[in-house]
Amino acid sequence: MKRAALLSPRRTDRIVDLVYFNAGGGHRASALALEAAIHRAGLPWTVRLVNLREVLDPKDSFRKLTGMDPEDVYNKRLARGWTLGLAQELKLLQGMIRWGHSTLLRQLQQHWLATEPDMVVSLIPNFNRALCEALASTLPGVPYVTVLTDLADHPPNFWIEKGLDQHFVCGSPRAVQQAREAGYADERIHASSGMLIRSAFHDAKPIDRAAARISMGLDPDRPTGIVLFGGQGSKAMLGIAKRLPDTQLILACGHNAKLARELRALPSRAPRLVLEFTPDIAQYMQLADFFIGKPGPGSLSEAVQMQLPVIVVRNRWTLPQERYNAQWVRERGVGLVCATFAKVAESVDALTLNLERYRAATRSIRNEAIVELPRILQGILEDASAVSRTEARRIGICM
Repeated sequence: MKRAALLSPRRTDRIVDLVYFNAGGGHRASALALEAAIHRAGLPWTVRLVNLREVLDPKDSFRKLTGMDPEDVYNKRLARGWTLGLAQELKLLQGMIRWGHSTLLRQLQQHWLATEPDMVVSLIPNFNRALCEALASTLPGVPYVTVLTDLADHPPNFWIEKGLDQHFVCGSPRAVQQAREAGYADERIHASSGMLIRSAFHDAKPIDRAAARISMGLDPDRPTGIVLFGGQGSKAMLGIAKRLPDTQLILACGHNAKLARELRALPSRAPRLVLEFTPDIAQYMQLADFFIGKPGPGSLSEAVQMQLPVIVVRNRWTLPQERYNAQWVRERGVGLVCATFAKVAESVDALTLNLERYRAATRSIRNEAIVELPRILQGILEDASAVSRTEARRIGICM
């Protein structure tokens, strides 16, 4: 029983691995937010961020062959708006993962044996069967937890796979229901009140918004939208900006410097602020009255936390795992869902006409995931330690 010493009650330190990758940026952001939340909670754990791509391709063979990381291919597609067909490509990816399952298992088993975590927390989809089975076969008794970074699963075989020895943290009632439908007992399903977002969105202090707008070249009295499509931006922002020449906008382009240059070159009759990558999105959201963007779970949750009603689209180009989020927007009454941004001007008019009603809906949503997740993980780890001690006593191991 090689794990007995690691789960001994004499040990106060724990090693917790957070598994992420860089596809889309949201998974890494969630891992960083969870790491910060654990430290904020004062838990005496050693937290390690584990990039799955580096585990599976330690020699960087894909980059050497192609000149880019595999995540870069996906991120460039997001930036250019080439998302049509990703639902079919997802099925192809999942098929390849199943075909290579035995190889993945061997690689991951070697990794877990070499690193010996006390708990593994996955913040990624698609690979959880291989990750979980490899951990269970090499380090039995070490808990495996999947934190869904989407508001709901996109079955089958995306976030929630059947028959695994794992826990789920679900940020919506819909995700909880999906985990139950997959056959998991309630003690394996842990509900949080929303998506995990950075503490900056919880800790934002009141500001003099008029003065802050003036300091950034914005009109203090104009209704202002913030346009945000994740860390890679999107060419869709060009169409939105062209259709809203009279609307004051803050356009956040993330790492897409080319897009920022193109937006700055567009004529407009209203003031605009074009941003490249900044860690201070919460500060800029404080300057806005509403949000325009794709229905990504992170961006939506951040906007609603900052009491910004939203305008999003749902159509063939929407990422398959984000389509439920548009339904969530309608159900919670926090904004408008359009079939296309071609009529974004009409949507802005309709939203601003009833801005206070939509803003009240955002205020009714209280997301405390930043506090809840460390407590949930602490409980899972303590339960695993108690089970290990009981098993050790049963077989007569002195711990």
